[in-house]
Amino acid sequence: MNLMVLINLLIFAALIYVLAGMTGKGFTLSQRVFTGLMLGVGFGILLQLFSQSNPEVIPETLEWSNVVGTAYVSLLRVIVMPLILVSILAAVIKLNDLANLGKISISVIGLLLLTTMIAAIVGITISLLFGLSAEGFTQGARELAREEVLLNRQAGLSVMSFPDLVSSFLPQNIFSDLAGLRETSVIAVVIFAIILGIAGLQMTKDDAEKGATFRHFIDVSQSLVLKLVRLVIGFTPYGVLALIFNVAASSELADILDLLSFIVASYFAILVMFGIHGFLLFLFKVNPIDYFKKVGPVLAFAFTSRSSMATIPLNVEMQVNELGNSPVIANFSASFGSTIGQNGCAGIYPAMLAVMTAPSMGIDPTSISFLVTLIAIVTISSLGVAGVGGGATFAALMVLPALGLPVVLVALLISIEPLIDMARTALNVSGAMTAGTITSRLLEPKEIKQSEEAGVSK
Repeated sequence: MNLMVLINLLIFAALIYVLAGMTGKGFTLSQRVFTGLMLGVGFGILLQLFSQSNPEVIPETLEWSNVVGTAYVSLLRVIVMPLILVSILAAVIKLNDLANLGKISISVIGLLLLTTMIAAIVGITISLLFGLSAEGFTQGARELAREEVLLNRQAGLSVMSFPDLVSSFLPQNIFSDLAGLRETSVIAVVIFAIILGIAGLQMTKDDAEKGATFRHFIDVSQSLVLKLVRLVIGFTPYGVLALIFNVAASSELADILDLLSFIVASYFAILVMFGIHGFLLFLFKVNPIDYFKKVGPVLAFAFTSRSSMATIPLNVEMQVNELGNSPVIANFSASFGSTIGQNGCAGIYPAMLAVMTAPSMGIDPTSISFLVTLIAIVTISSLGVAGVGGGATFAALMVLPALGLPVVLVALLISIEPLIDMARTALNVSGAMTAGTITSRLLEPKEIKQSEEAGVSK
């Protein structure tokens, strides 16, 4: 091992030790997460500056430091499906009135799609204000290779109709869905848990003793899973440190400068959408400042991990413990929000690309017919976009061909994709939490609570 690599790893280990030392000194999780974020960014920038004469040091260092980030994301992903299955199942059997289940689902999904539609409008507006265009982008070997891959992927997507997409939400093999082998596995597990919960309610009506045993089993399972979630969440500061260190150390400054206008426009659009989340929450008597203070650690992890799905456990925990949302609503909004109506990846990004690409095809991006069609397609296509890194690419490959636009621009933006995708993922997660919080305020809390209590007392 190179001496410089060894020194870098010792410094990285020292930073982990600093974060570990903060645990027993009264620092909150939020403070430790943001400390990890700042330490990772600072160390990553310094590594780039001091490794210019010896560039191979960076990948060798990241090969070892990435073990921490990868391990943390893997831990979160491994508990996602058990958390969804057990939590949704517990929610259904505790909701004596299934009508409330329908209200929650409609409200959460409706809000996710509404905010995605607004995000598309924001993306269009910002693109026009900044005068963004697909002309002038350089096309290197890496982009050309990515373009070929994207064209092949687009060919595969073109055979899936909208009814096929909706059908893909349904569980086919629950074991493969629990393993996350499909892009719509999360929704499939949610649907399976709902059906299983309804079956449990029917069994309770037929045999009270078996029903009580089933409820007790689910309660114990839920308690165990939640303990596991809290255990894993305790490692968040270390995961954030490693993930953001990887981004800061591996980002190419030249690539960032070449596409600076698109980066600035993208971040501006994302910030505007965060502001809209705050405004919507304000309308339902939720203090936006308090909201963003509370959800900061969750957004920080979403930012560094680039995975809405991996953020589900943190999302649910934050909604229940800090935002005061019903566990039922928290689980539904976090689960649905990882696949449906992602404001950043499925809303802003494909809308911006469409506006930038349209002139090259002789289409006026300001025409009403184009804009209405674009907003409708973006909103509908946001169903089923996977909540993992690359979800924005999937969304763009659905939207652009539907409008008769080429997908080349997606390949040309590969150099800066991770940098923007971090902020988009944070916005996706905020959208899910916003939908959950508004649903909690929109629906009658007493009605849900009474339904849960009635279900427990049976």
